[in-house]
Amino acid sequence: MRRVCLTLPTNRACAETIRAVAEEAAHGARHFGVEVRLLILDSSDAPVLAEHRAAVAALPPAPGVVIHHFDEAEQRDFLQEVITASGVSAPDRVLGLMLPDDVSYGACTNRAFLIAEALGCSSVHRRDSDSRYQHLDGAPVFPLHHELAALGRRAGELTGHVTRSRLDPALADRPVAMVGGSFVGEMSVDVEEIRRIDPAVYEEVVGLSLPEGYPEIWRRNLVAESFRGAGTARFTDDLTTLTTVSPMRVDMCNIAFDRAVYARVPLPPATDTIGSDYFLIHLVHDARLPGVLHNRHIVNFHTGERRSDEGFLAYHVRFAKFLLAAPHLNAVYAALKESGDALLDGAGHVRAPAVARAVRDGVRTDPTENIRRLDVLDRAYRTLGGRYVTAADTLRDRRERLLDEAVRDMADFALLIDAWEAVTRAGRERPLAAPPSSARPADAPGTREPAAALRSPKGIA
Repeated sequence: MRRVCLTLPTNRACAETIRAVAEEAAHGARHFGVEVRLLILDSSDAPVLAEHRAAVAALPPAPGVVIHHFDEAEQRDFLQEVITASGVSAPDRVLGLMLPDDVSYGACTNRAFLIAEALGCSSVHRRDSDSRYQHLDGAPVFPLHHELAALGRRAGELTGHVTRSRLDPALADRPVAMVGGSFVGEMSVDVEEIRRIDPAVYEEVVGLSLPEGYPEIWRRNLVAESFRGAGTARFTDDLTTLTTVSPMRVDMCNIAFDRAVYARVPLPPATDTIGSDYFLIHLVHDARLPGVLHNRHIVNFHTGERRSDEGFLAYHVRFAKFLLAAPHLNAVYAALKESGDALLDGAGHVRAPAVARAVRDGVRTDPTENIRRLDVLDRAYRTLGGRYVTAADTLRDRRERLLDEAVRDMADFALLIDAWEAVTRAGRERPLAAPPSSARPADAPGTREPAAALRSPKGIA
């Protein structure tokens, strides 16, 4: 029986989201005859962790759904065992990249990838704790539906089952590597206040996230679209597109990857850096691996913590680190795009050494560009005034450290890519058993829905 991993990493209170994601897991098992391993990776403090354990314990039994809820201590024990067994050099350093002390969007998803390997899963489907599902006619609209219908299947098999195909016919024999949608609601990056205070400053700051060389009219359009997902349009019917999916059209709160991708290349483990978990989306696109883009967009919202003074400051440091990572990552993405099909081996799988070389080359980006970026941020934030001045002061005090970290983060990423194959192999060789309380029989064979579910009427099955 096909087994998949639906994962929810969290470090904040989200009992409601846990219940909603569990309902999505039950939907997937019920409609596709798969076993869904619901993996909650919990870095919350003790009181919140206790709330989450109570929420998990109260979930109704669901055929075909097995729940794993790991706190950080349990994650660390698993990682230590697997990394030691892998035989990689510098195992302590690799462990630190997989479970760092600070927030890392890439590292938490890498842990999900590795645990999914130990669970024997064929794909990972990621959701976020600060998002909710849209509803149609009172029923939630689950992205998992399209993910399970397409992932791993030969792209040519889906022609006629998706709403439309924009895939190069030469890629029809390649399997679908990624299925994703975006979000509606609040911006993924909380910079709307900057736009309200000073649109010119907003355009300059957000423009730092874009690669150089775009014509000015394109650049303005990209700035206008950045971080806004699918806008505010409500879901009314399914729209699925078979294509090489643009990274601008999907979000990591609404994404699924086939293991052929994440078992070979991890995500950047950079700490306190928003957007560090988007690397595989770019890799899938640049390697010309087929994907399905759908419109079951998730509803994004900003937590109260982010709006506090402490949360505001932490977030803008993470935003600054994202802007400092951009020149390095953009250089890598350009190299990946130029490589194209050369990123794949004879079996059509991503060649990790080729990716690692591109990442190492990206370390050597001209350092004066990031000095300029910090100068732009300093001037922009002081122009905005208020608590942005505090953010500017913080970035000024950490200036040298931030510049060093941008380089070191890329070097760490290359090291992790080098170790990844051995680590994931060790994970597969040390399977995790299902918790006794979660072991529930799956539906009988034959309940899998056809690929036509990719365009089911009204999007509700």
